[in-house]
Amino acid sequence: MDAKANEPKTLQEAIAYFADPENSFRFAIKLRWPGGEVSCPRCGEQKFSFIKTRRLWFCYVCKKQFTVKVKTIMEDSPIGLDKWMTAIWMLANCRNGVSSHELARSLGVTQKSAWFMLQRIREALGEQKFGRGKIGGPGSQVEADETFIGGRVANMHAKRRATIEQRGPLMNKTIVQGVYDRQLRKVRASIVPDVKRETLQNILLKNIKYGSAVYTDSAVGYDKVLYNFVHEVVNHTNEYVRGQVHTNSIENFWSLLKRSLKGTYVCVEPFHLSRYVDEQVFRYNNRKDGDRKISDAERFATAMSGIAGKRLTYTELTGKDQSPRHETTGTRETPIPF
Repeated sequence: MDAKANEPKTLQEAIAYFADPENSFRFAIKLRWPGGEVSCPRCGEQKFSFIKTRRLWFCYVCKKQFTVKVKTIMEDSPIGLDKWMTAIWMLANCRNGVSSHELARSLGVTQKSAWFMLQRIREALGEQKFGRGKIGGPGSQVEADETFIGGRVANMHAKRRATIEQRGPLMNKTIVQGVYDRQLRKVRASIVPDVKRETLQNILLKNIKYGSAVYTDSAVGYDKVLYNFVHEVVNHTNEYVRGQVHTNSIENFWSLLKRSLKGTYVCVEPFHLSRYVDEQVFRYNNRKDGDRKISDAERFATAMSGIAGKRLTYTELTGKDQSPRHETTGTRETPIPF
C-alpha cells in the first residue's frame, strides 16, 4: 500500500499517526530533506553514519552528531517529535489559534513549555514579511490599510488611564500595516512605528510594483500614493464600497487577527505581537490555492517545511539576550560516542 495513503488527514489521525516514534521520524525526514538526501545541517556534507537505535547521525567531516531537530525551531528541545508535530498541526489549522493553556492540557506539558513551543512555531510560520519581493503589477488591484491593536482604555486602572489620555487616545496602541493582493488572494502584514506619510508610503513602494491599482481609505498618510500608483480612495465617512474601490478584504483580515487576539490569546505584549501577526498571515494565505481549498494536511506540510534554518532561544524570546549580564554560550553539543 502507498505510504502516502496512510498519512494523516485530520487531527485525530495525526495524533494516532505521530504517536508512533518511527512515523514521526520518517515524516520529519521527508519534510526536512524533501529530496531524500540527508545532509549535515552544520557543514552541509553527506558523509555520515546513521545510529539507528538513537535516530541520529554522526558527521565524519565536522565530527559532530546531529538529529532531525538540529538547525530547526525544535533544536535543544527535550519534547518528542510526536508532541511537536501535533502542536504544529493544531496551530496551523485552528482558525482562531491555540492558547498555551489549551496546548499544555492537550499534550501533557507545562504551560511554560507550551508557550515556548507556540512562539517557536510562529517563528517558523513567519514567511510573508514585508520586503520579500513585490506584489501586484499593471492591471493588479492591491488594498492597503493599517490597524491599531492594544488594550481598551476604559478597562485600565485609573492612574494608567489618566497617563494614556494625557499622551493621546492611540498612544497605547501598536500599529500594524497590511497590503492585500486581490489576484493572488494573499496578504502581508507587519508592525510599523507610526502612521506618518513617509512610513506608510515607503512600505507601499517596497512591496507593490509600479502600475498597480492601490485602494486605501482617506487617511492622510496615503495622500501622495498617486505619484507612483493608480490610487483610488474610499471615504468611510460617506461610503464603504464604490464599485471595485474598497478595503473590505484587508479589513476582513484585521477582523480575523483581532478575533484571535481578543478571544484566544486575550493579552499579547507588543514585544511578541509580530509573531501572532505572522501566525494569522500564514493561515490566511494558505486557505485556498486559486479556487481549490487547501486541506489541513497540506497546510501542515507547508508549516513543517519552514522549520529548518530558523532558531528562537528562550533568552531571545524573553529579551534577556539584551541584558548586560547575559553571556552567549551557544547551543549544546552532543558528545561524540566514539
